Amino acid sequence: MEAESSSELLLTRKRRRESSKGDNDERERLVKIPRCTVGLKHPAPFADELEPADGKPYERVNMETAKRGTPPDRPVRVYADGIFDVFHSGHARALMQAKCLFPNTHLIVGVCSDDLTHKYKGFTVMNEDERYDAISHCRYVDEVVRNAPWTLTPEFLERHHIDFVAHDDIPYSSAGSDDVYKHIKEAGMFAPTQRTEGISTSDIITRIVRDYDVYVRRNLQRGYTAKELNVSFINEKKYHLQERVDKVKRKVRDVEEKSKEFVQKVEEKSIDLIQKWEEKSREFIGNFLQMFGPEGALKHMLKEGKGRMLQAISPRQSPDSSPTREERSPSPTFRLPFFTKTSPPPSPPPHHSGARGYLISEDDEEDDEN
Repeated sequence: MEAESSSELLLTRKRRRESSKGDNDERERLVKIPRCTVGLKHPAPFADELEPADGKPYERVNMETAKRGTPPDRPVRVYADGIFDVFHSGHARALMQAKCLFPNTHLIVGVCSDDLTHKYKGFTVMNEDERYDAISHCRYVDEVVRNAPWTLTPEFLERHHIDFVAHDDIPYSSAGSDDVYKHIKEAGMFAPTQRTEGISTSDIITRIVRDYDVYVRRNLQRGYTAKELNVSFINEKKYHLQERVDKVKRKVRDVEEKSKEFVQKVEEKSIDLIQKWEEKSREFIGNFLQMFGPEGALKHMLKEGKGRMLQAISPRQSPDSSPTREERSPSPTFRLPFFTKTSPPPSPPPHHSGARGYLISEDDEEDDEN
């Protein structure tokens, strides 16, 4: 039931998004899905392995009753058939839509055998056992019918108690009929589903055929032999040579990318170095101009040194007028050595502008006269 509710929520979200294409606010709104653990631990059983149903007579449910809801012990039995070769998301979405047609749905999926498929549709990639197993492991499937008929008969519908048949509404022409579901639609038992655009078994096979060489080389590289791949000896050697050439190309491409990265890093570093050099050169030029420029510090230092040198070597100027005798400092006494027994040490004579010699004090002159 939790899986059904989450599937219904996904479908309602899809319908709401499609119906509100013109409304930007509704389109941008994100619908959160509640966390749940479905708890599926076993694959869906095969119909021929189930116990026979109880002896109650089969009464088909109409569309109104099915949409309104049925009791838990009487689910609506919906049948969907197909080849389901290379089982993909398009198959899974179709089965999900069939499962979510009604509130209480028991989904029965019929898978055609290899004989019928090869007869009416063509060769398959997967054999019938692989296709049966793939469908049994789909989470939406409740029961799998092996060797399902190509055209549904009233006896088959009665035997499996089928209420509705789910399939896309596009007429399916096969086995000499314009639409193999025409009688089902006329009986009111058809429930249409939508195809998933952009993916199908034919599209997948077309991709493989289109890139055949790529996938052959891929499998040869993974250890498959040329015999297993149905490849001739010459083609095997050709694919191996192409693989070696591609390896060399990849190595060259890697070297080119690494060299580009290296060159880019060198350019970035060189740009950084140039910017740093420019900043340092501006700083150096500024400091040089501050030191050796016309008004630099060196010129001021030279001027100041020159002034000091000129001041040091220039003679001192004499005073304008000589001091008078009274203003002169008293001169020390001087005695001739032959007049006195002991004479004091001679003192330096005072300097007078314009005259040189020794001065004798008046006291000495008086002593001489006496």
